Amino acid sequence: MKISEILKDSNYKLTQFKTEHLEKLESSIFEKEVKGKKTYFVTCLVRKKEIQIKPEEIVRQLFLLSLHEDYDYPYNRMQIEFAVHFGREVKRADIVIMDKLNPTVPYIVIEVKKPTLKDGKEQLKSYCNSTGATMAIWSNGEQVVYYHRKDPNYFEPITDIPTAKESLKDVLKEEFNINDLIKKDILKTQKRSLKNIVLDMEDEVLANAGVDVFEEVFKLIFIKLFDELQNTRGITKNLEFRNYGESDSQLKEKIENIFSKAKKQWGGIFKEDELLELTASHLSVCVSSLQDVKLFNSNLDVIDDAFEYLVNKNAKGEKGQYFTPRYAIDMCVKMLNPQENETMMDTASGSCGFPIHTVFDVWKKIYQDLGIEESHLFTAEKKHERALQYVKEKVFGIDFDKKTVRVARMLNIIAGDGHTNVLNMNSLDFERWDESYHNQEWLDTYGTGWNNLKKQLKNKKPNIIEIEEERNGKTYVTTKQVYDCKEFEFDIVMANPPFAGDIKESRIIHRYDLGQKIEKRAGSSIDEATRYKGWHSKVSRDILFIERNLDMLKSGGRMAVVLPQGRFNNSSDKFVRDFIAQKCRILAVIGLHGNVFKPHTGTKTSVLIVQKWDEKLCPKKEDYPIFFATMQKQSKDNSGEKIYVKNEDGTNKLDNHDHLIVEHDLFNHDGLTSDGIAEAFAEFAKKEDLSFSGK
Repeated sequence: MKISEILKDSNYKLTQFKTEHLEKLESSIFEKEVKGKKTYFVTCLVRKKEIQIKPEEIVRQLFLLSLHEDYDYPYNRMQIEFAVHFGREVKRADIVIMDKLNPTVPYIVIEVKKPTLKDGKEQLKSYCNSTGATMAIWSNGEQVVYYHRKDPNYFEPITDIPTAKESLKDVLKEEFNINDLIKKDILKTQKRSLKNIVLDMEDEVLANAGVDVFEEVFKLIFIKLFDELQNTRGITKNLEFRNYGESDSQLKEKIENIFSKAKKQWGGIFKEDELLELTASHLSVCVSSLQDVKLFNSNLDVIDDAFEYLVNKNAKGEKGQYFTPRYAIDMCVKMLNPQENETMMDTASGSCGFPIHTVFDVWKKIYQDLGIEESHLFTAEKKHERALQYVKEKVFGIDFDKKTVRVARMLNIIAGDGHTNVLNMNSLDFERWDESYHNQEWLDTYGTGWNNLKKQLKNKKPNIIEIEEERNGKTYVTTKQVYDCKEFEFDIVMANPPFAGDIKESRIIHRYDLGQKIEKRAGSSIDEATRYKGWHSKVSRDILFIERNLDMLKSGGRMAVVLPQGRFNNSSDKFVRDFIAQKCRILAVIGLHGNVFKPHTGTKTSVLIVQKWDEKLCPKKEDYPIFFATMQKQSKDNSGEKIYVKNEDGTNKLDNHDHLIVEHDLFNHDGLTSDGIAEAFAEFAKKEDLSFSGK
């Protein structure tokens, strides 16, 4: 009897177990007739009696085999269905390893009957508190998590359990560097996500710690990233963001020292006097939860999911702004094919997905040109000067939300090796940018980025404005420089502007052509004169972003923007489509699946790709082909959980960096999936002889 047949209708999987263990158990299954039906049994490795083989029993027997063969625990130290007393009530623990010196005392408790971690952990807590066991394990055959019970309230995650010849102290060894972390990375070895680890931390200590969960998790990830970078580059011998058995207060002092160093080297994200608000005991649990996660890798999906949860938990989603899935971003980047000599802007940058993945794409081209092989620690290794020069001068992001700007600046620091052009401003309200760049506190953080951004202005010469002020009965005249920030000269703009909400401030609306009520004269083309009938009292935010993005582009520049599907279909939005067609050549419209932005919104969206008319790069024409495509593979289920590409045996396929691959048809993932929409567009671009087609 095949194990897969027994498991097919259950929530259990067996990806954590070795092939030889699976084969050994499968070969021991035998058939018996029970009440006229064929029933399958095995002889329990511990109880030495015949047991009917159900899904949870398969996981239990495999775990017994692993404990014996991988950890050297003898079967006589293990007990099955161990009685745990809660007053008059008695419950049964799935597996218990008894103490070596006190064989009646539980040492490690293992739960395999609860398919979800949350249920299993609660069960383990109660069993450990009742029996005094110092360690606990939960597994469903696919994921496995190990815990050290420090006291009745706190269960700290640990890398592994000790073997029969080791103690817990041996697991918490005194030396641990980036190479050890690569091997132990629980995102890979335990098939967990950073988001789930954060949820676990929240459930364990953060929810009742009396702190801002976003801020404290942000600090911890910031500190851990800094620690990984230091160790990768050989500045430290061992990773320091780690519990090596110190007391809680000693650990907190060590982590705060790393925080101080990180704030000095990576300025502009935290204030110099910012401190960790977590108590020493709460911090100890959080450090243990995060210490075996490798955050640096060749993309930032690992961190994205966690921050998307934390940011949206603070109601960012109410403004209609969501983190764009990285696979949708990568499709846009591949289609626009950015080059080393080109500038790029995201006007609603959020966590800076478009800028960062533009950087990664161009860096790969630079490294290919230089003959440098890309490694799995692509973001952590010191960059070539050409790569650094590109990110310092060519790539920009703007967002009005301070919280996401701080996240973006941290991620850009990782990508850009300490330099960032991510600014906290309202892209649409460009007339009031002077209030920011004349504010010294703002300049202290964003001054370098602002000076770089000014170089991309179409009109680089400032206006000199005189200001009269009354002080002590006297009139004083001062001057200040004010820049015309309406038009820029970027080669590429990519953005996913917020959909929800209208702009109602007439001061802003009056700065946009799309804010005007217009009527086309009978028989006229879109190039001919129209008559204006006043101003709209409110305009959807994303409509104004279309015009803002086009104002950011130089002649011949190209844009990718995510828009609600209605902008392409609604008769009331025809004036928007006419405006776009007048300014640009419409290159492509890509319909995204309705699940792409779930669970935050089910709004159907499309990606619009255009190129501004230009005599040389994009000569104007009345009639031309447009590339249309619709995403067929949904990438997420109806609840918003990502769907991953599977191997033939049903396990999740991993890419060359040991990352899960989302199932979509937007592009070919490193040669591991089929060609998709981006590759089809590349062929279209070559056929149409588009200026950026990379012929």
